[in-house]
Amino acid sequence: MLKGIIYFLVIVLANTVGAVSGMGGGVIIKPVLDFIAADPVVVVSFYSSVAVFVMSMTSTVRQAKGGVTVQWRLMAWIAAGSILGGFLGNHTFDFFLANFSDDTVIKLIQIGLTIVTLLFALFYNHFNFRKFHLTAKIWYFICGLILGFLASLLGIGGGPINVSLLILMFGVPIKEATVYSICTIFFSQLAKLVTIAFYSGFGRYDLTMLFYVIPAAIIGGFVGAKVSQSVSSKQVSQIFEAVVLLVLCINLYNGFQLFF
Repeated sequence: MLKGIIYFLVIVLANTVGAVSGMGGGVIIKPVLDFIAADPVVVVSFYSSVAVFVMSMTSTVRQAKGGVTVQWRLMAWIAAGSILGGFLGNHTFDFFLANFSDDTVIKLIQIGLTIVTLLFALFYNHFNFRKFHLTAKIWYFICGLILGFLASLLGIGGGPINVSLLILMFGVPIKEATVYSICTIFFSQLAKLVTIAFYSGFGRYDLTMLFYVIPAAIIGGFVGAKVSQSVSSKQVSQIFEAVVLLVLCINLYNGFQLFF
């Protein structure tokens, strides 16, 4: 009961911030639940994936009703790439589970890759590096593939790299990039959950926890989408950088703890 309440509060706050910044709540949920250490890494990754999947669905619906425009033809190419990336990322995660008996190794891999993506996102967003304005549809597919793979493998839904990579490759404004990012998260996590359903099943997870996870994700998604429509691009950028710094510190602490 206490664990469920803690998970509920973490997911509501994380998904609210994640929906506003376009990062998805998983980038906060995963390291915080790792820090709490109430469940093994495979279970934490599953709860995080469910939470950001539900958040992305509710946030996208809320954004669409709010009049946010999305180029759906281009989004379809990103979605196709993220679905394939989601499958590949989950298979890679299963490979790590099969070949590393100690959760510590898998956590270190996830933390290391997450820190790399956090640093990339932080420096790119802060220093406003060059944008490439790519237009060929294959680049949208490749972008979705990369983001879907990392989202599924790291169990963070999408994370800070989504927004930064979308801006880098296509030169879209940050508020538009957050919408594409949330849509990408939806498809990558859908692919991951379908893969789990068909290959390993849900027997290893305590599904009663979903009574806390799913409502929290819905609340966070709707609140975050509402807040996102009322803040400026500059404020979104500031929130984005603040969250990246916070999560970077949490991941560094979690990585340090694994060595001692």
